[in-house]
Amino acid sequence: MLDVLRSAYPSSDPSNNSGFVWSPSVGPEELQQGLGVSVKVTVISDHIREPLTFTCDGSSTVDLLIYQTLCYANEDLDHIDVDHYLLKVCGQAEFLENTTLSLTQPTTLFPFPSPSSPYMLLYPPLPPPCPSRPPRVCFPVQINQLPRETQLTVTLYASALPPPGGTEEKGSKQRRSIDSLGWVTMPLFNFRHILTCGRKLLGLWPSTPGSNTRSSSPNFSQPDSVILQVDFPTSSFEVRFSTPPPAEFSPQYDFSRLDQHSQRQLQDVLHKKSLFWLTPEDKRLLWEKRSFCQSESGALPLVLASAPRWEWACLSDIYALLRQWACLNHHDALGLLHATFPDQELRRTAVQWMDTISDPELLDFLPQLVQALKYECYLDSPLVRFLLRRAIGDMRIAHYLFWLLKDTLQDSQFSGRYQHLLAGLLCCVGRGLREEFDRQCWLVTILAKVAQRVRDTSPSSRQAILREGLEEVRQFFSVSSSCRLPLNPGMLVKAVNIQSCSYFNSNAVPLKLSFQNLDPRGDNINVIFKSGDDLRQDMLTLQIIRIMNKIWIQEGLDMRMVIFRCFSTGRGRGMVEMIPQAETLRKIQGEHGVTGSFKDRPLADWLQKHNPTEDEYEKHTHIRTHTLALCLSLSLSNFIYSCAGCCVATYILGICDRHNDNIMLKTSGHMFHIDFGKFLGHAQMFGNIKRDRAPFVFTSDMAYVINGGDKPSSRFHDFVDLCCEAYNLIRKHAHLFLNLLGLMLSCGIPELSDLDDLKYVYDALRPHESEADATMYFTRLIESSLGSVATKLNFFIHNLAQMKFASSEERPVLSFAPRVYTLKTDGLIRNLFVCRHIRTYSPSKGYAFVVKVEREGQQGSVLVQRSFEEFYELHSKLRLIFPSSKLPSISFFRFQNVHVLPVNELDLMEVGILLFFCYSLNIHFLILLSTPPPLSFSISQCDLIYTFFHPLQRDEKPGTVVNTLQMVGEVKLSISYKSDKLFIMVMHIRGLVSDGTDPDPYVKLYLLPDPQKTGKRKTKAARRTCNPTYNEMLVYDRIPRGDLQQRVIHLRVLGEGAFWENTLLGEAFIPLKTLTAGQCWADWHQLGTPSTDSTR
Repeated sequence: MLDVLRSAYPSSDPSNNSGFVWSPSVGPEELQQGLGVSVKVTVISDHIREPLTFTCDGSSTVDLLIYQTLCYANEDLDHIDVDHYLLKVCGQAEFLENTTLSLTQPTTLFPFPSPSSPYMLLYPPLPPPCPSRPPRVCFPVQINQLPRETQLTVTLYASALPPPGGTEEKGSKQRRSIDSLGWVTMPLFNFRHILTCGRKLLGLWPSTPGSNTRSSSPNFSQPDSVILQVDFPTSSFEVRFSTPPPAEFSPQYDFSRLDQHSQRQLQDVLHKKSLFWLTPEDKRLLWEKRSFCQSESGALPLVLASAPRWEWACLSDIYALLRQWACLNHHDALGLLHATFPDQELRRTAVQWMDTISDPELLDFLPQLVQALKYECYLDSPLVRFLLRRAIGDMRIAHYLFWLLKDTLQDSQFSGRYQHLLAGLLCCVGRGLREEFDRQCWLVTILAKVAQRVRDTSPSSRQAILREGLEEVRQFFSVSSSCRLPLNPGMLVKAVNIQSCSYFNSNAVPLKLSFQNLDPRGDNINVIFKSGDDLRQDMLTLQIIRIMNKIWIQEGLDMRMVIFRCFSTGRGRGMVEMIPQAETLRKIQGEHGVTGSFKDRPLADWLQKHNPTEDEYEKHTHIRTHTLALCLSLSLSNFIYSCAGCCVATYILGICDRHNDNIMLKTSGHMFHIDFGKFLGHAQMFGNIKRDRAPFVFTSDMAYVINGGDKPSSRFHDFVDLCCEAYNLIRKHAHLFLNLLGLMLSCGIPELSDLDDLKYVYDALRPHESEADATMYFTRLIESSLGSVATKLNFFIHNLAQMKFASSEERPVLSFAPRVYTLKTDGLIRNLFVCRHIRTYSPSKGYAFVVKVEREGQQGSVLVQRSFEEFYELHSKLRLIFPSSKLPSISFFRFQNVHVLPVNELDLMEVGILLFFCYSLNIHFLILLSTPPPLSFSISQCDLIYTFFHPLQRDEKPGTVVNTLQMVGEVKLSISYKSDKLFIMVMHIRGLVSDGTDPDPYVKLYLLPDPQKTGKRKTKAARRTCNPTYNEMLVYDRIPRGDLQQRVIHLRVLGEGAFWENTLLGEAFIPLKTLTAGQCWADWHQLGTPSTDSTR
């Protein structure tokens, strides 16, 4: 744009005026610099209602500009002499008037003469009218007090003009809104550390709500940007900022030298784990006691954030503290790269500490480091050099860094900086990798076009359009022999399997793509390509979950999490890795009908269906935590661990919009979540109703799998312990997750834009609480989630909403059968009849009917076991397939709970015979009697019938025998002693004895000896269970350490009854003679047999 308007070249001097637009203000030697630059022109006249704005080239002649201006201002130019008009230079604006040319001194703000005739402005005027001399702004700060990273921010505001005629009402002036039009920020010291001086032209960035990070570069990329001229003081010498050396002495003291009150105060502040919520009192205390904090390496970001001043005179003490502090690990060093710490020396030290990070760990933090580049004052920084150096040494880092930089080019404020860094990366990586990146970009462009065409077309034509578009992908591979997918550089593909590609029936219509692996021994690579969805939020969520999983594994706790990748390849498009052998909960529950989300058995039946053999479903493996070892089936243990991990991760991240189509289950038992469009507590709304009402998704069908039935078992205790242990392990690294999310506040994700969003994670992690308090808190969350009816109702509503997408070609399948069997695979069934019934206990108590199946061409017969619920499922789905058939109706509510009715075995046998008689007679009579043959054959020989009677693994086993041995039970306690206080956490009870009905147990404690009868403590009562979970803390105060050895805990488990009649279910005496101060003793204790005097 225009460099400067100066009076040194008046247009009245022909020797200096070459007749161009810039000639009155730019000398001949500078004129060529403006060729091809656009100049904005505003025409204001009494003859037009609103100002007209247009642009012209800076090399245009004055006559051409005058003529173009008059064309906008007048409809008829026949009576206008263009020679009568001249350019009148008035400050920084040039006015076109029908007068002689005059020249005034330049001004910073623009004068506003009365427009008696048309005139034009080369820059937009700033209201209100300004004096002829430019305003001078003086900041009351001495230059030697300016930090090196000081930036000047100028914001342009506008207020509404008063109504004409001076009729403005009283008080309306105060109510008149003031809007921000634009802003610009520039550093006062350049990258050579020299103070800015002289005249600067700065392009303003438009003001956008929610923007919390501002670029230090002016806006010259947008042609319509407002240009602001700022004149800085000049001097005959350069003012240079010199970095002071660290102070020679910085005191360091042991933390224990503080008094007890100061120690508690300081520990409370340090436990906040984040600098974002330090109060002024916290900062004052931290800075005052900074010499006592050096034993806590992670406290350095908190201490530095508490520094009162960063001026030159204070830097020596800060740098001495930085030099003396122990080297931070890379988790803590991340916190020093936030915008709170712009100091170059501090950031250089943080990058040095991060240099020890391994390449795999660096990949985990790469998105945050790319965002941290926005907080660098200058492009040439230690962080930029660090990223380029590590990218040269590892192809994976170079790959992901390339795509992260490509994605951030959409950020207009910082695109210039990222373009320079991307150019530097491409220059460093070499020709081969540059060509590889070109192929990837080409492939992504083709897929984006295909996805857009598929989404825009009608549903009936989408598959044909997809096949047509994928031909272009096939042509791509005919030119390029192979290509790496942006999702993972290890995914090297050579072709696309068009026949295996399809699309999903969701709003964005993502593509399901199948690529041929370049490795002939490798499987095909299946990915989802999305166009129209912003995947940056999914990418960030999966990154955080991946880091959580690594922390659990490092701590010796494998939560069996399913980790898959998602990568954004540009705004509104990206790739997602597909997980094989997995189904959504909606499809699993849908096998039990549209109301399957309200039933408890769908998940358990589906897992048993897909794990029928001894090596899969009932292969025993040891689940081991820090306190227990449990022998379970492999798929069941996978489910328990992964479900616990999902509960913890989704709660901490506040993942919302959870329905049964974005929760998936693998046949191996692993559960995982997909589609993270809502997080950090931004719940999905249904009108004014919040759809996500539970802390996280944990429903009764999940508890059914864990318990092995509909009643609580000791497995549920282990699940609660796993959740609490995993939750506490993540809480220990609260500072890491707050740093990771804090660095992403500037990434442009709408739901992560300010500290309120980050506060959600801070509140969820509860870093100020003890492990015991956090355990009790998360236990209550599990109880709240399990008791929430809203989650199942949400699933049901989603089922109804998704019914329109269901394919009419889908056929009902049986929920307990792993696959479909046919007449061709198994042979024609000749005869069926009931032999007997047996008692079953897995997955729940009940009865199964043994059916003898005889087939054509098969010697002997086969016995299969089927429950009434399975018969009823077959009946319901047969009626669904054959609505016109005359199948008899069966009262499900009459027979579904037959195993709990007070009837004898003869009655049960009659019920089973009657039930199966309906099916066998119905099939044979339809064949032999008057029903038309086509319908009869289609029912008796349909796939459902042959799948139903196909032998399963359980059919080869005899009925389960009831174990008559009864255990009195066990109770798990966590006992600790600290500061004359005895803490007893009542955790779980397992194996209580019941008399046929489950009790309502609660725990009562006495601390013996107790002559004053003051040692009674008790928990809340659990409802209808022999295996309750409490996780409640009971505290005894003022217990001297010397008396602890003589104390005994008397624990009684009572069943709450009517009229205050409570039944003693068990008791235990636990001596504390082995308990020491600071020790946490967690163990199971045997409950003794209740005495005859059992009521109290």
